[in-house]
Amino acid sequence: MAISSSSSFAIIRFLWMLLLMTCNHLHATLGCYTSIISLGDSLADTGNLKQLTIKSNSPPPHFLFPPYGETFFHNPTAESFGMPLIPPYEVVKRNGVIKKGQGVNFAVAGATALDSWFHEAHGVVNQCTNASLGVQIKWFKHWLPSICTTESGFGSDSHLRTFGYDMSWSFELESLILMGEIGGNDYNHPVMAGKSIDELKPYVPLVINTIVSAINELIDLGAETFVVPGNLPIGCSAAYLTIYSGSDESEYDNTTGCLIKLNNFAKYHNELLQIALNQIREVHPEINIIYADYYNAAMLFFRSPDKYGT
Repeated sequence: MAISSSSSFAIIRFLWMLLLMTCNHLHATLGCYTSIISLGDSLADTGNLKQLTIKSNSPPPHFLFPPYGETFFHNPTAESFGMPLIPPYEVVKRNGVIKKGQGVNFAVAGATALDSWFHEAHGVVNQCTNASLGVQIKWFKHWLPSICTTESGFGSDSHLRTFGYDMSWSFELESLILMGEIGGNDYNHPVMAGKSIDELKPYVPLVINTIVSAINELIDLGAETFVVPGNLPIGCSAAYLTIYSGSDESEYDNTTGCLIKLNNFAKYHNELLQIALNQIREVHPEINIIYADYYNAAMLFFRSPDKYGT
């Protein structure tokens, strides 16, 4: 069962609705979060890859041309919920301006959790970007001093309440860290390069450890609230279904048409991630960590496509 274009749009919109509902829940229980600091890959990128491509004079990828990037629902989902768009870091860095309540987006399409050198050592070159999670954290640290309003900076009394700066004035804001989705491309790129899913299972603990290290690093800097998404059901992805086309019928889920083994792999990633997040909660009970269950949110479409018009 391939995923249609309308289904893909619906899934992305649903995931954003899930995130926004999470933010609304946090608004009610933890206070008002008026700014988002985003890291991750293409599910969160708002223009960094495009800007990096322009800077490098590289041939732009096909998805930077129409009809890609057009708003299927006539306006961006965030704006339809009354939320401001989050500017990409590459634009903020160039213009030096952040509007009140926006935050900054460090996510880059195609990004991996593990650094590029790891994948290159295993024979896989990331054709999209080398802006791994570690690189995005470095960008964040480089940007941070420009918006700190106290000598103690981001990691003490100010915490995450100092986001927003136009190089001449600052103001206090409550900010939410969106940590991903990140890690999916650590599996996607190798599979596209011909590696089997069995070869990638040892990658999973390494990916999880990288995500955990980034969260702990941000906690040390003063971050207090995180939304950490899990992996999607890759066994339902049109790309994976194409790659594994011709597999034995027993390898497909009769109710969804998705590849069982690949979805089990995604579940394995999500299980390890949730165990790791629980460990962070035990060490830092004062930190709010919300797991965003992208897997089961997306599976609603594959289990009941007619219900969702896909």
